[in-house]
Amino acid sequence: WCSGGTVKTSNASVRAQNPRSVPRKTDPVTATVDARFLAAFHALPDGTHTGRYQTRRYVWSKNTFNTGKSWKLVAEELGGSDYISLNLYALASGTRLYPCEMPAAKVTAFIRGLIIED
Repeated sequence: WCSGGTVKTSNASVRAQNPRSVPRKTDPVTATVDARFLAAFHALPDGTHTGRYQTRRYVWSKNTFNTGKSWKLVAEELGGSDYISLNLYALASGTRLYPCEMPAAKVTAFIRGLIIED
């Protein structure tokens, strides 16, 4: 669910070494989202595009799944090492943001500040 193409150690093996170190997929590592974030996120078109956040350029991809009830966005800085990855789910209990191995504040700031170039 949060895979950026890198090889990951299984959560089970890491958890066996240190049970508190890696959350399971079912652990509540989520953030609620506000209307401003949702408006900015849904204004981004599906597909792969380039854009600018602060002074850096990114290539980013947004995909919609489950008949419009879940989304994935991945962005990589062009010529740099920054990486953004998130999943967003429209649940009966409300929309939930699952940032992938980074703080929710980082992904919300990116989405709110991203300027689409193409």
